[in-house]
Amino acid sequence: MSVPPLLILGNVNVDLVMGEIDGWPAVGTEIVVPRSEMRPGGSAGNTALALSGMGIAHRLLASVGNDAMGSWLAGGFDEACSTWVTDDSDTTISVGIVHKGGDRVFFTAPGHLHHARLEDLLPHIPPAPTAASFACISGGFLMPSLMEGTRELLRLLRQQGWQTAIDPGWPPEGWTDANKKRSFEWLALVDYALLNAEEVKGLGESEDLDAAIATLSARFAAGQTLVIKNGPEGASAVRDGVTVAAKAPPVTVIDTVGAGDTFNAAFLDGLSRGDELQAALERGVRAASLAISTFPRRYSA
Repeated sequence: MSVPPLLILGNVNVDLVMGEIDGWPAVGTEIVVPRSEMRPGGSAGNTALALSGMGIAHRLLASVGNDAMGSWLAGGFDEACSTWVTDDSDTTISVGIVHKGGDRVFFTAPGHLHHARLEDLLPHIPPAPTAASFACISGGFLMPSLMEGTRELLRLLRQQGWQTAIDPGWPPEGWTDANKKRSFEWLALVDYALLNAEEVKGLGESEDLDAAIATLSARFAAGQTLVIKNGPEGASAVRDGVTVAAKAPPVTVIDTVGAGDTFNAAFLDGLSRGDELQAALERGVRAASLAISTFPRRYSA
């Protein structure tokens, strides 16, 4: 079986998305929400689902629990594009509560993500098929073994010929000194850092996004790229002191869950096809804008 030019690694879990709500209800009360959907998710999972939805060849390398929910979760992905490691654990479930306007918050139980072992995934990493092949690590902060071994994983991917990208997500403990130190070590090893605006502010230690971008991008070596996903404002990227940007089209938001992961899928696909940075940004923004404004979700027109 030929190896596709996109490799996705990281967190895959069950998402139960419910909403919309307008503010939190009082403790001890019950409310009825207009809709709910249980679906395969997680940052890496959402990226793989977007690639499948766009008909793009890829390889998802991830773990699931050994319960009935794990079987259901794996069954939601393209079997021909997936390599699964089964952990002796319950499958992780996240409950996403969507607020008015599309913003959301997640409540995540530990489950298999806390038991997944990096050493079980490493033997399944193939050599990159071409020089324009990209491996993306997502959601590492939710997986202790992956979090501790990300530097090793990035070095292995580089040895195997992959260009590397990382979307670590938001650390559950917040941007502690330890999490910042760990993140800076990761960013020093990747070709592309795929961060949302709030993550950039956290790492750049400023509520002013432009100031945070300047602080963070100053850490990047020649040729590295910082990508900033900024919701309705679109996305931008900084490489070697040059900034390019792509505006998002106006859409009616249904829910934003997985928007950044969908961007990652289309953006990296564009790069693997030879897109310049600007065109890849535009491709990512278009896909994410469509995904958050359609139900059932679509990724391409």
